[in-house]
Amino acid sequence: MPAISGRDVAAARERFADTDVVQPTPIEYSRSLSTMTGAEVHLKMEHLQRTGSFKTRGAYTKLADVADREGVEQVVAASAGNHAQGVALAATETGVPSTIVMPTTAPQSKIDATRSYGAEVVLEGVNFGAAMDHARTLADRPGTEFVHAFDDPAIVAGQGTLGLELLENVPDVDTVVVPIGGGGLIGGIGAALADRDVRTVGVQAEAAATVPESLAKGGPVPTDDVGTIADGIATGAISELTFSLIEEHVDSVVTVSEGELATGIVVLLERAKQLVEGAGAAPVAALLSDRLDVAGETVVPVLSGGNMDMSMLQTMLTHELTARRQLIRLQVRIDDGPGKMAEISERIADLGANIRTVHHYRADGELSVGEAFLIFLVETSGEGHAARIVADVEAQGYEVTQIN
Repeated sequence: MPAISGRDVAAARERFADTDVVQPTPIEYSRSLSTMTGAEVHLKMEHLQRTGSFKTRGAYTKLADVADREGVEQVVAASAGNHAQGVALAATETGVPSTIVMPTTAPQSKIDATRSYGAEVVLEGVNFGAAMDHARTLADRPGTEFVHAFDDPAIVAGQGTLGLELLENVPDVDTVVVPIGGGGLIGGIGAALADRDVRTVGVQAEAAATVPESLAKGGPVPTDDVGTIADGIATGAISELTFSLIEEHVDSVVTVSEGELATGIVVLLERAKQLVEGAGAAPVAALLSDRLDVAGETVVPVLSGGNMDMSMLQTMLTHELTARRQLIRLQVRIDDGPGKMAEISERIADLGANIRTVHHYRADGELSVGEAFLIFLVETSGEGHAARIVADVEAQGYEVTQIN
């Protein structure tokens, strides 16, 4: 039997009663996503938690227990970002010094935030696994307790409190959709909902999908090869604890591609006016895919975190604008003479488009002597506008190729 019960989750929630470290987060109905999916979609907006993610729930549950015990002088944790911030805040609030080991590839925004909550940050290794190994060595010091991101009953019980909140706000929920990294969040939610007739669906990034194989083989199957924009769920492993909870309580697990994650981020930003990170967008990406049918149901996707690195946001927006043809790159073959760039630029401007950049290339094997390519990066209003621009430039006698 799994080691976490609904009673454990309820007990964890009682610890939050006299503190503002963990705050109830709102649930909002999304008309746009409801229309897109044919379901009644209510967004659990956990990205509005104080540290920007659900991780504070488990961290505070664990640190409150540690602070009550004799002999623990400090805690150590390993994290790519969100667990780091949760432990740092919880440790500071409970008066326990903390050291957080983060990969050297962790977003600078998450490193800075972790330090701001009072932790000492050590950067080690290029991925979560390497950071974890180093943190384990630091935890061998006397008086030091290791705080695992998901392989800890107190952590999992704390994460599960989100499920109790969810039920209070949407008592008629049919399906809850939860991102899976190490499995602590979905394991805790599964335990909290165990006595309810609610379908629990987990979502992983294809590039970090350890759970489907683990379920197929009957135990945790780790992988070192994880590379996803959803860094919050790029753990590369689940534990025996979270595996047992997933096996017991989770009805199905689906995977989403990097492109689908990017679309989920942009749809939430554009339609729900919410900025979430890749892990937080994974449930919405699953709802928008063809791998999860929720038509006619009341559905709650858990937006687990909102600590989006700004450079990653730029990457997401560029990807989505390109997919929508709102950002197009046009290669125009010209006779290399005076005024050609000005002539084509004027045509594009007359059609109400903005030219971001233009480059002039003469060294290309496709070109004849006296020819050149002009490469325009153009902002448009969408597919129809882009098609009109191409057609207009072609109508002036130019050969045009869209190269993105």
